[in-house]
Amino acid sequence: MSAIATLMAEHRTIERVLDALEVAAESLEQGRPIRPQFFLDAAEFIAGFADGCHHHKEEDILFEAIVASGMPGDQGPIPVMLAEHERGRFLTRGIRDAAQRLDRGDATAARQLIANVRGYVSLLRDHITKEDEVLFPVADELLTPEREAAVQAEFARVEREDLKAGGTGRFLALAGRLEREAREGVPAGT
Repeated sequence: MSAIATLMAEHRTIERVLDALEVAAESLEQGRPIRPQFFLDAAEFIAGFADGCHHHKEEDILFEAIVASGMPGDQGPIPVMLAEHERGRFLTRGIRDAAQRLDRGDATAARQLIANVRGYVSLLRDHITKEDEVLFPVADELLTPEREAAVQAEFARVEREDLKAGGTGRFLALAGRLEREAREGVPAGT
């Protein structure tokens, strides 16, 4: 599988969690109880998979290879993607903070939690579209077969490191659990 195909497959997994977050935020806004741990688990997925694995591959491997292939690193799509990654980290911290406060009984945190979730989901949906439809096709054109092979080798190294830390399988299982919980509406107390 090409490096771009790997990243796009990871986007599909991230989108599953975005869908679950949207459903949970809507339920919370409508007054249906959602356990705060749902949002904490989603923040764990975001930090560990979306940011820790996926964005790590993009920022430290693919983007560097694209710049080495001739795309400017200080203008155009790469600095935009990097800024959006940072914005996503900020919103993820907001999700985690508001969910922890909600878990401690602070009912006012629900509004902030919903706002952070909606901000994150909107940001990531737009971000993924830009990467899938603009940056990745350009990367496919720029990367020589040798550079593509080097990127794939580095992706494999990151995945081996992640495997030592518990592997992406745990994040895929977490994504599935979040999807089921959002769809089935697990009560807040369970």
